Amino acid sequence: MVRAFVIPRIVSASQVVIDSPRKIFPGWNRCFGRRYWHCLYRDVAGRSAVSQGVAENLFEGKSSVRLSTAHSRELGEELRRVRHRAQMSAAFVSEALGWSLGKLSKLETGTRGTSTCEIGTLLGCCGADKATRERIIAIADEADTGSFLRLHDGSPDSLLALSLHEQTALTVAVYEPLTIPGLAQIEEYARALDGDAAVVEARMARQEVLRRRGGPETALYVHEAALRLVVGGREVMRDQMLRLTLMCGWERMSLRLVPFSAVADAALREPGGLLTFPAPVRPVAYAETGAATVFHDDPQAVAAYEAKMRWVGQLALSVERSRAVFARWADVYDRKAR
Repeated sequence: MVRAFVIPRIVSASQVVIDSPRKIFPGWNRCFGRRYWHCLYRDVAGRSAVSQGVAENLFEGKSSVRLSTAHSRELGEELRRVRHRAQMSAAFVSEALGWSLGKLSKLETGTRGTSTCEIGTLLGCCGADKATRERIIAIADEADTGSFLRLHDGSPDSLLALSLHEQTALTVAVYEPLTIPGLAQIEEYARALDGDAAVVEARMARQEVLRRRGGPETALYVHEAALRLVVGGREVMRDQMLRLTLMCGWERMSLRLVPFSAVADAALREPGGLLTFPAPVRPVAYAETGAATVFHDDPQAVAAYEAKMRWVGQLALSVERSRAVFARWADVYDRKAR
């Protein structure tokens, strides 16, 4: 293989400009073709994150440090799970593909990109089935624009992009206008709400992060409408209210009620979530619909969610007053259940 030795010119923390290979190797088109230079150009222009590996395979030179994104971390975790399911060590896969161990490690943590072709080779090496290959290749082919959408069957609990970032978050903030936030639901409430055993299991698994030592600082905001909406019957609602009352005393937990008396505002209309991480990783915001969840780490989109959570926090009751309201509703449902 012919390699061109070049000196990258650093433009910013996320871009590297490399002189045209035709200046260094006149036979470029005959050996590699125009397609590979196009992939490299797209990567340098910042429009194709997955093309970086093409450049690194064709050039020897140091590139700028790449920070992971929500999209690249999801892709990396998908690849890591495929390798683990195949019970293959990182050292074995790296040697089989002719990669350095560092290259595979950075790919699995989302701190570097590579070509779709190399991702396909990795999936083939790990024996991934067709459905898995197609799902991961589709993620790799997406442009990393700072926002992406993931379809789901009524609930986002099984989405890797959600559970992965909740598990690694420094802080978690969630607002729900009509139901109890998933991270605070009891199993009976979740089952009555969704009726899908797999969804309920995934939701209960998500809650483990709250009980984990050193878990995230969590702020859950629930609108008073969710307390009045009967899900699963009065006994289920009584038990759910008791759970909320107890959670108000948990460490690293701020569970607060937005009362009907709060000033009407657009921030209260839609649910939303905001996750933060140790620097320099950017925050991730998300919004759930009935069929899909949209994830953002674009600074402008995240800023809108930060403003939303600040305003909801101003409208919500204190933890102590919220606990008193939850306890009162537990008593109301208990008396109605007799």
